Amino acid sequence: MLVTTSSAALIGVEAYVVEVEVDIATGLPDYIIVGLPDASIRESKERVKAALKNGGYEFPSRKVTVNLAPADRRKEGPSFDLSIALGHLAFLEFVPVEPLRDYLFMGELALDGRLKPVKGVLSAAQLARRLGFRGLVVPKDNEKEAALLGDLAVYGFKDLGQVVGFLRNPEGTAPCRCDLADLMGEEAAEPDFREVKGQHHVKRALEVAAAGGHNVLLIGPPGAGKTMLARRLPSILPGMSFEEMVGVTQVYSAAGLLRGRGAVVRRPFRAPHHTVTDAGLIGGGLVPRPGEVSLAHHGVLFLDELPEFRRKVLEDLRQPIEDGIVTIVRSGMSATFPSAFMFVAAMNPCEDVFRGMRGGAGGRGASGETERDCTESQRSRYYAKISGPLLDRIDIQVEVPAVKFAEIRSRAEAEPSAAIKARVEAARERQRERFRGKKIFSNAQMGVREIREFCRIDAEGEKLLETAVSKLGFSARAYDRSLKVARTIADLAGETEISPSHLAEAIQYRAMDRYY
Repeated sequence: MLVTTSSAALIGVEAYVVEVEVDIATGLPDYIIVGLPDASIRESKERVKAALKNGGYEFPSRKVTVNLAPADRRKEGPSFDLSIALGHLAFLEFVPVEPLRDYLFMGELALDGRLKPVKGVLSAAQLARRLGFRGLVVPKDNEKEAALLGDLAVYGFKDLGQVVGFLRNPEGTAPCRCDLADLMGEEAAEPDFREVKGQHHVKRALEVAAAGGHNVLLIGPPGAGKTMLARRLPSILPGMSFEEMVGVTQVYSAAGLLRGRGAVVRRPFRAPHHTVTDAGLIGGGLVPRPGEVSLAHHGVLFLDELPEFRRKVLEDLRQPIEDGIVTIVRSGMSATFPSAFMFVAAMNPCEDVFRGMRGGAGGRGASGETERDCTESQRSRYYAKISGPLLDRIDIQVEVPAVKFAEIRSRAEAEPSAAIKARVEAARERQRERFRGKKIFSNAQMGVREIREFCRIDAEGEKLLETAVSKLGFSARAYDRSLKVARTIADLAGETEISPSHLAEAIQYRAMDRYY
């Protein structure tokens, strides 16, 4: 007897249908799984066998062949357990065959028949909706994630026995519902800018960056608050739209990082260690999985101690920063992951700065007074660890000085993130109106054509930029990026034209250009 059910597998973050064919025939007892399964799938026969026996069902002592079609695509993970078990139960006539054709099934089986959560359920829900399945059957822990779409019937169950009861009477079970407001209420409070003492010009730079979606580099001595400031950047970014929530949740679901959450409702902040590998940052594996650049999708990717990252790892960042996607090619397949993130990096002024903290060269004392600044040669040697093309893709480069003692002890209340976020959202709204009908959503995404159209400047502004090119060594790319930052500054001020003061502020955010 041949029974066919439908499940799903992933390529990148996109799901495709896998037909699970279970053929049970007379002959010597045997169990074969074909269709390029990995080790976890080959071991499913033991999980299915134990789950059926412990659930009170007889396991057929016959020749069993399981085929996962299409047979030419490599498959991994335990999410096919439920479909395989239902094929056995249909042969034993515990479940009718007809309903099996109407639903997509995903789930890992425990030995006692419980259903354990699996990866990629949101992508499978999108697939089921697109192909017109009546619904999606998943483990209970995955139901909120799958129900996020709202217009697909999703059924979450705790064990195999509940799935059997549902298939015998599909109309007797109500589909799961996902309340987005409840999910947002479950999230912990974000760090707030009100907790940051001093650093007013750095906060201003981050506000400009958030308003235009610009990449940022923070340069300053240890203890100046670079990491503290970067971690609070998501708190002033505009709230995510529903489409952005779905996109980010899809990535986290494919990576298996939802951990029981129904959705990612706040912009992610990812801060990998400087020892991260290429595959860890960009993504990879035999069956490619998302890396840190994709886990930061619609959020912030923060690299602390930027020059300490390996050169090749940093060069790999150039494609995702520029294109907003990363493509990983493997033999016989390629996977594309989204990676539209804000890039924020931090670094010390020079390599010898820690000696300065102990009273030697290159740092500041505890009082915040300069003991001896890094020399130009020390700075140039340290900055040379970062390639010019990568720095050219960072719009805002700002120096972060040590915090003075008076600011540390001050009891004055700093401006909260909510107030800054309101200004950022107003600036973003102006950009949405400006770029309506185009495929860009922020000033940082403008190309040459949009810069010429929306970043016109007067004669005084032209003279200011000419001085920057001739005396500060601005490249053509730095010229364009200064115009984009100036456009954002004007948007924050609610002005339609870019004034010389906006350009002057944008030019001061190019702290690294004199070294390249």
